[in-house]
Amino acid sequence: MLVRAGLAALLSGQPDVTVDQAAPEVDLGDVTDAHACDIILWDLGTGAARSDARLPAMQDLDTPVVVLSDDDARVSDAMTAGARGALPRDIDGPALLAALRAVVLGLMAIDPAFAPAIVQGRGAAPEVPAEELTPRELQVLQLLAEGLPNKRVALQLGISEHTVKFHVAVIFSKLGAHGRTEAVTRAARLGLIVL
Repeated sequence: MLVRAGLAALLSGQPDVTVDQAAPEVDLGDVTDAHACDIILWDLGTGAARSDARLPAMQDLDTPVVVLSDDDARVSDAMTAGARGALPRDIDGPALLAALRAVVLGLMAIDPAFAPAIVQGRGAAPEVPAEELTPRELQVLQLLAEGLPNKRVALQLGISEHTVKFHVAVIFSKLGAHGRTEAVTRAARLGLIVL
């Protein structure tokens, strides 16, 4: 609660930032449904908290998630689950604001200290996809790489959001990925998309 209040105070002092807070037990989907937000900053806390069980819920969100943690394993799990950023809990204010603004623009924000754990947690990428991606799957993947949420991908391609989610699941399966970040990284390594 104290960390959340401190972050809220820091961020709400910015002219272009509006802050809403949610208790740790609130479902991530409920947060995005109740608040029109551009980003979710999620403090994973310390110790074995309920947040670990909610990590897979990030894959279904259109809103990018940045996690705060000091635990390499939890950061690796969060990035695999689809987080767009990972920052230490003791990050200073200007660095936090810069990272959040970068993620809102479609970039990723990962503290360099977490890089070894993230790479190690992902394992070796396949040399080639299990199956070739269809032209539509490649279109969806390219838009994911550009940071577009499912709703915007659907609008741009003229398909339903449900169809986008289906394509994303198939892409994950074909690339052996567990989240958007991992799928985009593997696709870029394989030369399937341009970043």
